Amino acid sequence: MPEEIHPHRLVHIASERVSHVSSTDYPGHWPGESYTWDLEFFRKSLQVDVKRLTPTTIDFDLVGTDAAIANALRRIMIGEVETIAVENVWVWQNTSVMQDEVLASRLGLVPLRINPARLESWTPNAVPTDANTISFEVQVTCTSRPFPPRGSTDPSELYENSSIYASHLRWKPVGAQAALPDWLADPPSVAKPDIVLVKLRPGQELNIEMHCVKSCGRDHAKYSPVATATYRLLPYIQILKPIPEQLQAKFMQSFSPGVMGKRRNKQEEWEVFVKDARKDTMSRNVFLYPEFEGAVKLTRVRDHFLFTIESAGQMAPNAILPEAIAVFRRKLRTVSKALDELMHPPEDAEPEVQEGGMELDA
Repeated sequence: MPEEIHPHRLVHIASERVSHVSSTDYPGHWPGESYTWDLEFFRKSLQVDVKRLTPTTIDFDLVGTDAAIANALRRIMIGEVETIAVENVWVWQNTSVMQDEVLASRLGLVPLRINPARLESWTPNAVPTDANTISFEVQVTCTSRPFPPRGSTDPSELYENSSIYASHLRWKPVGAQAALPDWLADPPSVAKPDIVLVKLRPGQELNIEMHCVKSCGRDHAKYSPVATATYRLLPYIQILKPIPEQLQAKFMQSFSPGVMGKRRNKQEEWEVFVKDARKDTMSRNVFLYPEFEGAVKLTRVRDHFLFTIESAGQMAPNAILPEAIAVFRRKLRTVSKALDELMHPPEDAEPEVQEGGMELDA
């Protein structure tokens, strides 16, 4: 049996509408119940549970908070977690068939595996230094191989450097970067070395220099550390009455694969049960059949968010959420400081006068 969930936490899914969507966790909404904000209660209720972690993706549950907080974290992960990307490109030589502007755009989208803490954030009027800029270069020439296989038509066998990959980008130390131990132990590199940038043929060459800076996805999508960042509410399915055995297969096919299962009950009869509600997409196909009317109740848990974060390669997937939380905390401190100054202005602060107005004594 699925875990019993308080009805106040459920969003109801009907055949043609969604109800009970508004938050009800505030004082006075439910008679006899108090939802006054309590920090200790929030600490006990808040949970982060990692369900799956791969080199590129993380799935985790965020439980015990409001949709506003979940969505704020999602938006911060997309647009405000800083990474490093190519910002300026100098094309000294390009005799390939690809235009300089197109090639520069492709280079800017190559994800770089560099710890953002190594650089200072870039500002529009900043001067490039070893503290805020990392340099890469590409210097390659396509030539014919001296002894290609007889009868081969594969360009990789006929020519040297016939395809230019992201792995051809080479870090060029600037200033004191070449003397820093952590830079030498883990030098800046590309996150996806097998990305094809351009193809060359004998006699064609590239000589390009790139400057990389630290910024965030709010300035340009190439700085965003995530390819996708999504969440959905946890499905909660209740079977209200037994499903006849001759309809059980049809009932199970009304849900996503793996959601429903079959087992024998105490009377040794086959019954349908909720096997894994997380896999359901809430297609509501079960409501299409009149024979299942009143047999099942579909809901979602309003404060249980299922996150899926796919890293674009600049950062490990399990490092993105902590960075987003750190950004969130800095924003909260800024708002808190502004509110404090608004409520308790300095005694020596001059009263603000709107343009065209005048001060009047009370």
